[in-house]
Amino acid sequence: MTSADRAKVLHLGKRAPLVILLAFTTLGGSMLMLDTGQLPRVLNSLLVMDLAQSDPWFIDWRLAALRNDPELCKRVLVPPQIKAQPIPDNPLHNGCGWINAVRMFEAGGARSGFDKITCELAAALALWLEHDVQKLAVELLGGRVAVVRSLGAYACRNILGSPLWKYRRSEHATANALDISGFTLGDGRNISVRLNWHGDSPEARFLKIAHMRACRYFRVAIGPDYNDAHHDHFHLDRGPFTLCK
Repeated sequence: MTSADRAKVLHLGKRAPLVILLAFTTLGGSMLMLDTGQLPRVLNSLLVMDLAQSDPWFIDWRLAALRNDPELCKRVLVPPQIKAQPIPDNPLHNGCGWINAVRMFEAGGARSGFDKITCELAAALALWLEHDVQKLAVELLGGRVAVVRSLGAYACRNILGSPLWKYRRSEHATANALDISGFTLGDGRNISVRLNWHGDSPEARFLKIAHMRACRYFRVAIGPDYNDAHHDHFHLDRGPFTLCK
């Protein structure tokens, strides 16, 4: 090896840490953009999902891609898996408001009335109901869910039930969270989180497995085992944090 060759190798060796750092920075930035739904529209189009598919790849990123892209939302939120219509934006003021949200009427063949929820939250709910909740209801309870019983979605308020987060706005404040108190089956039976969660009845098993499977679609899925504030409902959201309990 000549002196010039050794000099080149030495020079490349000095640059290697910088190249590695740049590569990791680029990768981290790309993953952050995917996580927050900030990819340019031309790239978002690669993440279009079909709600009829039971096992979408990279599901969290594909849901996040809906966050800031109303046109992509219109392509994804289509019958028969979901019935919803876009609503005008209400830009955030004092931490409250919504962007790219819909009014939801039905998902997964069940009446699911939510006045204001973000597009990505609506898509997550449709996937969960269509591919998990309905199948579990038939398997464990002998009938399909006809109605999702709601405790609401949008509410301009802080997080409840935790002193640690009491000064932080809830995901409800941006229409990015919803609360479910139970389900009504096609034969009229009511399955209540408050009344049926505990024990080992078919209703309890249905609720617990449904809650566990919600964690695949929602970044936060908490219920009665989390704290007393959630003794009677599931809280499901698509916020920045991850918690399944």
